[in-house]
Amino acid sequence: MILRSSPTYRKKMVVAGNGLFYPIVGFASCVAFIYMSFGGLGTNLQEKTKLGFVERNGTQFMLDGKAFYINGWNSYWLMDHSVDEYTKPRVREILQAGAKMGLTVCRTWAFNDGDYNALQISPGRFNEQVFKALDHVIVEARQQGIRLLFSLVNNLQAYGGKTQYVKWAWDEGVGLSASNDSFFFDPSIRNYFKNYVKTLLTRKNTLNGIQYRDDPTIFAWELINEPRCITDASGDTLQDWIEEMSAFVKAIDKKHLLTVGLEGFYGPKNPKRLTVNPEMWASRLGSDFIRNSKVPNIDFASVHIYPDHWFHDKEFHENLKFVSKWMHSHIEDGDKELNKPVMFTEYGLSNQNKDFEPSQRDRFYKVILDAIYKSAKKNGSGAGSLVWQLFVGGMDKLARLHGPTQQQRNLKDLCSQRQ
Repeated sequence: MILRSSPTYRKKMVVAGNGLFYPIVGFASCVAFIYMSFGGLGTNLQEKTKLGFVERNGTQFMLDGKAFYINGWNSYWLMDHSVDEYTKPRVREILQAGAKMGLTVCRTWAFNDGDYNALQISPGRFNEQVFKALDHVIVEARQQGIRLLFSLVNNLQAYGGKTQYVKWAWDEGVGLSASNDSFFFDPSIRNYFKNYVKTLLTRKNTLNGIQYRDDPTIFAWELINEPRCITDASGDTLQDWIEEMSAFVKAIDKKHLLTVGLEGFYGPKNPKRLTVNPEMWASRLGSDFIRNSKVPNIDFASVHIYPDHWFHDKEFHENLKFVSKWMHSHIEDGDKELNKPVMFTEYGLSNQNKDFEPSQRDRFYKVILDAIYKSAKKNGSGAGSLVWQLFVGGMDKLARLHGPTQQQRNLKDLCSQRQ
């Protein structure tokens, strides 16, 4: 998720499961339409006794020799809620709901650093109970015919993130700087992260006996959720980190696809910063969509879509125009500059907007899905999208009934903050 530039925040949950409800009925119908229209778009994985790995051929994802387009969603909380027995059923519930909607990929966190239900308690120390929870997520996803996009660390503080890595180094007396951005350049912290990545990728699932790097249920790895390195607006620091970490991942795991986890902003040397970026601040965050995505070990580009929180003075119809331009630009980049698939890995529309009406979500999602459909018809790089996000009914009620636990505070961090 992303901390944004206002005190209020952005991403309204979509609830699924028991008491399944769609505040965006149009989303379900749009998904059904695009799902059926593509034919091979949503291969029914449950019909296969053996899964193949999703691969890349130029601008397209490929599965079993055919183009594979992705309709999916985000549920970052799957591992966290698999730890405790009373919350564990929610994982099956949400995966079943996604499968019934015709969705094929779920993006979720494969990290929790030093926080409540931490997977990594401290550098190199792991909680086996939490690792078994992640084992469960993978096995359950396969049973429901859903593939997983695993994110490896958070740029934000929720669930530890780069802040926790910096704190570990500082507490051990080896940190070069107290700046959160030292995550990207401090050699000790880089080694912490590499050790984590190696442990995760070589993990042998206790439920099916398959190492994560050998399991095709995993669609791809994402290096970091929404990276920003504002202390180096040139982008060199983040670029060096992406090059090093992508090579490290590929040295361990050559079977899975890899993406960065970008928001999609153009950097200070890219002319599109003036014509496509939402505002000038977006070019000063230390990232650059083209430069970062061109790294040879990065298999596909990632983009997020949140116009209602990138702008503060535009009407809804203006935001829709921006979405069309934003998507067209990035798909064009995938076709002409990157020769890689472009995946819109987060998109959403907040119901906290002052002019919000439920019908706006239908129109918002339709613009996004239509753009991908149009690209796919031409064998273009628009490869799929993941809505933010789906929850099981009742999750939001727990905080009201029992008071805020660390889980709920993390939920609030992810769903109600901006930078």
